[in-house]
Amino acid sequence: MSAWVVEHAHRPLVLLCGIVLVSGVFSAFFVNDTMCLVLTPLVLEITRRLRRNPVPYLLAVAMAANVGSVATITGNPQNMMIGSFSHIRYRAFAAALAPVAAAGLALTVLVIALVYRREFRGENLLQVDHRPVRVHAALLWKSVATAAVMMVLFFAGWPVPKVAVIAGGVLLITRRLKPERVYREIDWSLLVMFIGLFIVIAGIEKTPLAAGLFAAAGNLHLERTAPMSVFAAVLSNLVSNVPAVLVFKGFVSHLPDARHAWLTLAMSSTLAGNLTVLGSVANLIVVERARREVAISFWEYAKAGVPLTAVTLAVGVWLLGA
Repeated sequence: MSAWVVEHAHRPLVLLCGIVLVSGVFSAFFVNDTMCLVLTPLVLEITRRLRRNPVPYLLAVAMAANVGSVATITGNPQNMMIGSFSHIRYRAFAAALAPVAAAGLALTVLVIALVYRREFRGENLLQVDHRPVRVHAALLWKSVATAAVMMVLFFAGWPVPKVAVIAGGVLLITRRLKPERVYREIDWSLLVMFIGLFIVIAGIEKTPLAAGLFAAAGNLHLERTAPMSVFAAVLSNLVSNVPAVLVFKGFVSHLPDARHAWLTLAMSSTLAGNLTVLGSVANLIVVERARREVAISFWEYAKAGVPLTAVTLAVGVWLLGA
């Protein structure tokens, strides 16, 4: 799908739109980190063949993955935890936050195109030679069918963890591909990092830090969308979005409208990930995978990330109700 989009995008701005659309939409269902792992080498290859500046297109992968993942419970790790803590149904979550994601993807194209005006100013035609993609037809259709059934069951209200585990098990049951080949692709270091985060946060929960933090913020009216969004965005960039959600866990349930607070937290903690390169694991994945060919500095990322975060948070607050 990704290869088809970039091969049919004959102008730089259309290519940017295609990358944002693919990264954002697929991130909503298959996790933003996964899409960054898949798309980064493809975008690098395409921009190298076209002799284009790869930076804006790589930023589009990371930023669109973050924005698109706002839409559903399965978009990113913090949304998964919020779905588990809040017991909000999958389709209700998507109905509330999919409009925020859609508006955010449009703003992602706009901000990157403005920041990198020189790259998109011309009307140069892009010609990419078609390179056939080798696929195993039986496994391809099995994967597509499993993914489709999985998404239907998500929206039907089935428990997300159970559906995901069963779908993964179905895909692993095959005589055509040894499971060891799949296990070798698992990013174990990433899982270890999350385990470490959970251990640290469990320790923090046993200290007065979280209670003191929210006591200090007591006059900020965190039951309202705008103050909650700003506070969550700042905290997410200080300790990362996953630990921020865990810190909020014991606080949100005591607010007058806990459901709305959980949705606000999901929106703000995710969109805040675009502020800096350190704001989201997805950002780090893109930067690290591209490092051998192009260096994306902290300030290079922030040049587009800061304005994008500001405008998307503002739109999110407006759509959810200030």
